[in-house]
Amino acid sequence: MKKHLFWVTIVGVGLTTAGAYILPAKPVAAQTKQSSTNQSSVAFNADGTVNVPDPHVFRRWVFVGAPLTPEGLNNGKFNCDQPGGCTKSNFPEYHHVYIEQKNVDAYLKTGDFPEGTVIVKELTRVLDPKFPDGSRKEPSGRGYFNGAYNGIDMSIKDSKRFAKTNGWGFFTYGHHPLPYEKTSAERPAAECAGCHIANVADTDMTYIQFYPMLRDKDPK
Repeated sequence: MKKHLFWVTIVGVGLTTAGAYILPAKPVAAQTKQSSTNQSSVAFNADGTVNVPDPHVFRRWVFVGAPLTPEGLNNGKFNCDQPGGCTKSNFPEYHHVYIEQKNVDAYLKTGDFPEGTVIVKELTRVLDPKFPDGSRKEPSGRGYFNGAYNGIDMSIKDSKRFAKTNGWGFFTYGHHPLPYEKTSAERPAAECAGCHIANVADTDMTYIQFYPMLRDKDPK
């Protein structure tokens, strides 16, 4: 998906008539067994947009992984309409990906995410590069380390609403430093969904190969 897509502070974490928010998870004791029809953790505004996710909520979900394609290892030209100018990598940040536990559990059982699943991707740039490849030295050795927050993306599974893009809608709140946009409309297929359709349609439109806990699930 391109840079304009997928997720920080919002006024509240509950659903109100004024807009859509990521809702707080129910206490474990109150959760029930999920089926293929699953209540989503987001709601849509009247105009079809979705509010930026609340980090106090989604950071308590399951952290499934953090792919990285740093600037120093790429020679492209991307995102020139974003603040700060062009980047060499289409995604120069760490992508911290969060999914609710109930939906992780469902995927591990069935190989598909339930309707209503929300995937949040929080971005951070690499920390203060010191070498041409974007790396730096720390006590643990030379490598890449998390730096400043640099955007939020989100995808939502809703097979009826997003029938034209294999059942998933993609949203972005900016790939740039804080503050982010407060709402996002669904991004055009050419911007996000098209890449997922071309590359990961067989794994429910998600780059499962980057997330070992989902990729290497118990075949039982």
